[in-house]
Amino acid sequence: MADDADRAGEEFVLTMANYLSHAPKFDEPSLAECIECGEDIPARRQAVGGVKRCVDCQSVLERKGG
Repeated sequence: MADDADRAGEEFVLTMANYLSHAPKFDEPSLAECIECGEDIPARRQAVGGVKRCVDCQSVLERKGG
């Protein structure tokens, strides 16, 4: 019989699986220049993978809900 800790653990695993399935995938190469403003994207940011915008442009996009 499952106790509260077991049920909480199962719920946690399901919640994390849901979050991870919707997490962005960083499996493509990053761009060297921002697609919005043309500024260089720093090498450390490019190393993440899948980066297309500089920090400023990405922040604006996220604030707009995009």
